Amino acid sequence: MRDLETMRIGGVLRILTVVLVVLAAEVVEESAAEYTKAKTTTKHRNAYASMMYMGTPRDYEFYVATRVLIRSLGKLNVDADLVVIASRDVPVRWVRALEQEDGARVVSVDNVNNPYRNQSNFDKRFKLTLNKLYAWSLVDYDRVVMLDSDNLFLQKTDELFQCGQFCAVFINPCIFHTGLFVLEPSKRVFDDMINEVRVGRKNPDGADQGFIGSFFPDLLNQPMFYPPSNGSVLDGNYRLPLGYQMDASYYYLKLRWSIPCGPNSVITFPGASWLKPWYWWSWPVLPLGLQWHEQRRRTLGYGAEMPLVLIEILLCLGILTMIRLARPNLIKLSHRRLEKPAASFQPALKLAAFWSIIIAYSVPFLIIPTTIHPFLGWLLYLLGSSTLSFLAATVFLLPILSVLLPSAGIFGVLLVMAYPWYSDGVVRGLCIFLYAFCVAPVLWTAVVRIAAAIQSSIDRDAFFLVKSGETSPSSRFNKWC
Repeated sequence: MRDLETMRIGGVLRILTVVLVVLAAEVVEESAAEYTKAKTTTKHRNAYASMMYMGTPRDYEFYVATRVLIRSLGKLNVDADLVVIASRDVPVRWVRALEQEDGARVVSVDNVNNPYRNQSNFDKRFKLTLNKLYAWSLVDYDRVVMLDSDNLFLQKTDELFQCGQFCAVFINPCIFHTGLFVLEPSKRVFDDMINEVRVGRKNPDGADQGFIGSFFPDLLNQPMFYPPSNGSVLDGNYRLPLGYQMDASYYYLKLRWSIPCGPNSVITFPGASWLKPWYWWSWPVLPLGLQWHEQRRRTLGYGAEMPLVLIEILLCLGILTMIRLARPNLIKLSHRRLEKPAASFQPALKLAAFWSIIIAYSVPFLIIPTTIHPFLGWLLYLLGSSTLSFLAATVFLLPILSVLLPSAGIFGVLLVMAYPWYSDGVVRGLCIFLYAFCVAPVLWTAVVRIAAAIQSSIDRDAFFLVKSGETSPSSRFNKWC
């Protein structure tokens, strides 16, 4: 009887387990459906949109830039949805972060095949920028402001949603910039654009800039946009005032903004890709880089990079401690004359001294997280280069002050460039040139002293080798200056 009762209880438990599993599956499915619906439904009539795609060496940097852009718009309390047009190969964890942490609506798309990639002037960095055409497919919205990730918003720009079917800024006298433009989504226009891509419509640069410019060739002749005070939405195409796309290069001449045309609302950084504002080395070379990082600090933060920063700091401190403890033995080892079989390698070891200094100032630049705050970036660089230079000076018996002098020179030029009270960019440039002119002889003297120390060591080793009856090393190793 007890076995029968046990079997009955076991059967009931199995049935209950199956029922609970089915109910849980239904709940999960329902929750997923609700999440998907919430994710894909629109909350506003208009949207700010940006795009992401994979396949460049700087995918992570643009992902960080896109998150900062989205969060900064959210912090401005814009009355619009925040949309990211992402290619399907964007990592799931990035998509999840954009949706769940940043509040963006992610629209997954297939990459637009670029038929212009064989043009002689085509830049492979822009092979997927035609994905920007998907902005016209966002037909759930009345207006969309399409943005590049390197835009820095100074204030809310919701008045742009009052513009017409297509509006853009001419930061070049004859060519409008596609880093920010307003459009009216239209399935007809989108299909027309995709068809024009397939048939190979004329495109000067093979990217989105050239294609969209050729699609709206008469924008230069259109009137300037001024938002109606009654909040009405305009029809037609318009030129946007320059204040909506203030080229950062305009700032560096006078070190202040003086854009009389429209509100000073958005800064763009269309220059060299390796000097985008999110790279730590872009400041103080370009002063506005610090403004972008300040916006990141207030929105996204630097939590993703901090573990690696702490590891690098601990590594440098560990190397310095090791050098401090082992320095007497290293000096004795360096002074000790090599045994006879290895004596011929002495010149090659001394040749490595110069390369060790070059490596000491190169390696830290390569291992620092590229999107860290400039203050931390330059601190890590100076700490890393000084640590490795000190190690090279100890191992090769080089004059320590001469080896560390480039670090001091770099620190000095950072101070000169970061000085905040220059009257304009010309004065700043002259001060940097004057500093370089004064420091160059000092650095050259340090190089000469290092070369002399290496030469002296080689001559000393050669003397002992000849005295012990060995052949003198090849003279090509003895020519340093």
